[in-house]
Amino acid sequence: MLNFYKLIEILVSLQSLVITTMLPVYIPLPFIDKSIKNFEFPITWQIPTIILLTLIFQKKVVFRAFSIYIILGLFISPIFHQGGSLGYLLTPNFGYLLGIYPLIKIIDNLNAGNKINVGKFLKNGFIAIGAMHLTGIFYNFIQIIFYSQFNLFLYNLGKYSVGKIGYHFLMLFPLLLLIKPIELLKHRK
Repeated sequence: MLNFYKLIEILVSLQSLVITTMLPVYIPLPFIDKSIKNFEFPITWQIPTIILLTLIFQKKVVFRAFSIYIILGLFISPIFHQGGSLGYLLTPNFGYLLGIYPLIKIIDNLNAGNKINVGKFLKNGFIAIGAMHLTGIFYNFIQIIFYSQFNLFLYNLGKYSVGKIGYHFLMLFPLLLLIKPIELLKHRK
């Protein structure tokens, strides 16, 4: 049975997921001509937000919010990064969305201890992102076998995994600044 506070946590998590899926990551780079040009990363803020929500709330809350997010994206509105609807099941991106579930489980292991230190956070973060990418690669492999289009496997591997995993690892480092505030927030509860 859900109580009122759990429902609020789920709604906050869901709202955060929807918003961060639509926000690309930009880094302003000043060049010689003194103008600011933006370098766009090929990712969104979704993964860091899910990690942050998992550290703040319980795993069960984030699982529920993410499941609602997937249902919304498949059946109601195209809220995923590159669209939505049932046709999204046929894209390699959906495998990486499914990979969020093991990511949440691995990051939640940090909530078991009293204190989150930098080493444990980075270790679990790298393992969680690796598990997410392995799930996406496995989903892609199943699709390639099912559709007998083996020439697409390496292309999809490069585009969706190799091309993005470094950026996902890089996004762990800004979250390091939030570890202490999260611990203080948790001890207040």
